[in-house]
Amino acid sequence: MKLWKQTLITLVALCSLAVQAAPRELDRVAVIVNKGVILQSDIDTALKTVKANAKSSGQSLPGDDVLREQVTEKLITDTIQQQEAKRIGVRIDDSQLNQAIADIAQKNHQSLDQLKASIAAEGLNYQDFREQVRDEMAASEARNALVRRRINILPAEVDNLATLLAQETNATVQYKIGHIQLRVDDGDDKAAVEAKAKDLVAQLNKGADFNQLAYTYSKGPKAMQGGDWGWMRKEEMPTIFADQIKMQNKGTIIGPFRSGVGFHILKIEDVKGLETVAVTEVNARHILIKPTVILSDEGAKKELNDFIEQIKSGKATFGELAHQYSQDPGSAAQDGELGYQTPDLYVPEFKHQVETLPVGQISEPFKTVHGWHIVEVLDRREVDRTDSALKNKAYRILFSRKFNEEASAWIQELRASAYVEMVKEDENDG
Repeated sequence: MKLWKQTLITLVALCSLAVQAAPRELDRVAVIVNKGVILQSDIDTALKTVKANAKSSGQSLPGDDVLREQVTEKLITDTIQQQEAKRIGVRIDDSQLNQAIADIAQKNHQSLDQLKASIAAEGLNYQDFREQVRDEMAASEARNALVRRRINILPAEVDNLATLLAQETNATVQYKIGHIQLRVDDGDDKAAVEAKAKDLVAQLNKGADFNQLAYTYSKGPKAMQGGDWGWMRKEEMPTIFADQIKMQNKGTIIGPFRSGVGFHILKIEDVKGLETVAVTEVNARHILIKPTVILSDEGAKKELNDFIEQIKSGKATFGELAHQYSQDPGSAAQDGELGYQTPDLYVPEFKHQVETLPVGQISEPFKTVHGWHIVEVLDRREVDRTDSALKNKAYRILFSRKFNEEASAWIQELRASAYVEMVKEDENDG
């Protein structure tokens, strides 16, 4: 089956051609749908398309009467959705339409000329095909916009599904675990032991050798192995370990946490079978100058270049100038600092600068929609976003489920409230 025909049959082919079709001899109005009509030629064309596609794919079809009824009903619901698109002002311009048709050709491994030839070979008019695609795109946008309003996803739903997804993933994930145990015996000062545990965690977060600290301080069963428990699935771990591990990434330090015997520190030395998601966050600072009717673009750019000279000569610091002159109030109060953010949060020009500038280097003045900037990257860091990725996946699953349910209900409601009249042949004649 040709892909463009699949596209038509699933997305387009059954939509009304009433607007595009030129009057034809012996054609007649078959159905009135609100203030629009479906012509008999629309139904006949759709029937031919369905039968041709079924033949090429080897699918069986019901009898002609049942098939005609199904095709007519599909044309009715498509027409109603297209009317909704017009009602809320959805417009698909030629550039959007051209891109959609180019995508159809590409997915079918055809050039645009080859796609046109395929359409012509089936006896269809290319301009009609374009308008069918345009109508379906408009209907799809209207459906997306109107159905989205009906969807409500609670944070608890996302959390619960994310937990289930994590459990499914964890069933096959293996962790290489390091362990330090500080025992609390009768008569020991618990606060002092806890303070020591926190101190060890601080050392580890600064890069101290885990094995060395385990040899020195741990009273756990693997102390003489540098705290190394080897590779384990969660179901194979001691419960106090498994309860603390929730999809963390390689290198994560966990703890200290308390058990009946004392305080524990874990390190995830390595992970197998876990699809982790890491992103780069950038801590940058900037100075923003906004052009006005008095201050031109050139004037704003010159002011920023003057700031650069003052910073390089030591007459002022970046933070001092940002605090005094930057017209971004939020960051100016922080000496221009924006904090750790993913570059995607910024407008394209600013994103490019924070992604490409070496740490510690001040950019040349550059312009965005907000005005003129200079920016300095203070630091970059890799952040594990596996947990966020699971929640995003859970949200997408829930949205897809609810969208399909609500879209079906929305179409049924539209159909029930629409004026639909089947026109008998003799009514056209009269």
